Amino acid sequence: MFSGRTVCIATKHEKEKVITPILEAKLKLICETVPNIDTDVLGTFTGEIERQDDPITTARNKCKLAQELTNADLILASEGSFGPHPSIPFISCNEEHLLLLDIKNQMEFITSFRSMETNFNAGTFTTQDEIKKFAHDILFPSHALIIRPSKEDYTTIHKGINDWKELEQITARLISSHRQVYIETDMRAHHNPTRMEQIKKATLQLVEQIESKCPKCNTPGFSVTDVRSGLPCSLCKSPTNSALSLIYTCKKCFFTNESLYPKNKKEEDPMYCDHCNP
Repeated sequence: MFSGRTVCIATKHEKEKVITPILEAKLKLICETVPNIDTDVLGTFTGEIERQDDPITTARNKCKLAQELTNADLILASEGSFGPHPSIPFISCNEEHLLLLDIKNQMEFITSFRSMETNFNAGTFTTQDEIKKFAHDILFPSHALIIRPSKEDYTTIHKGINDWKELEQITARLISSHRQVYIETDMRAHHNPTRMEQIKKATLQLVEQIESKCPKCNTPGFSVTDVRSGLPCSLCKSPTNSALSLIYTCKKCFFTNESLYPKNKKEEDPMYCDHCNP
């Protein structure tokens, strides 16, 4: 389905650097980037342009932008989101969503990869000592920063700051005029190696999904479409919220298959049981 075809990668921030080697090696695709595509029109991390849609819809809209520019029939786009982990609220997480749109075969392949490996952070500062500590903690200068007067003030914004002298000069100037400065991690992929690594892992996960073929019709992308909870507690045997089985569905013929005990785990630790550990 894919070998020898050209895929256009809809990115403005150099994501092709980690995506291309994987797609070329694993799926034998020919990768090209979409020239002059401005994905920022769909939303920016800093909020000057608010993202109107969920990440998957936004990735799909990026594919549409690329299709309008190139008339390609195979397009890949990604979208990242950052915030508190859904199960561990005090820990930040990064979710990377990849969508491969195959117009020729009228199919979509979608994957979402969640990781706690992220430097996502922000704060308001009034001294250089505070700023230096924050910068060290977020792996500056290999990971860039974004600076503005306050969280709500977009009148002056400096992106992609990755030099100590420049950091000191900009923050000193803003503190002098505003008595504070707001600094956040630059989460654009080309300024954030940690995020780029998560995009790489998401791409590998997408390839794994594509390489999984339907047992009935051999169509690629035989993937998980539902999760059934109920894995029994090892102590009281009551059903827990943990996965008992995964439901796989074919994108073409809709054949389904239930796989019991993901990761060969037949019982759950009592710490995850609502009865034993309410």
